[in-house]
Amino acid sequence: MLEMRPDCEKCGADLPADAPGAFICSFECSFCAPCAEGLDDICPNCGSELMDRPVRPAHLLAQYPASTERTYKP
Repeated sequence: MLEMRPDCEKCGADLPADAPGAFICSFECSFCAPCAEGLDDICPNCGSELMDRPVRPAHLLAQYPASTERTYKP
């Protein structure tokens, strides 16, 4: 199950688990769409491809909550 990190590592923007617009790499580093585009869809941490993160349906968030640990790295 994906960790669903709550923020963009580059700019700190919120990335709600039940909304589109987040991108992740194979290590689940998370970025917003504008930052992912600025990075040419390549993770700056590991060099892997950034892909659309799936949305977790709202009815499953209570049973499988998203992470609350922020990862913003200015």
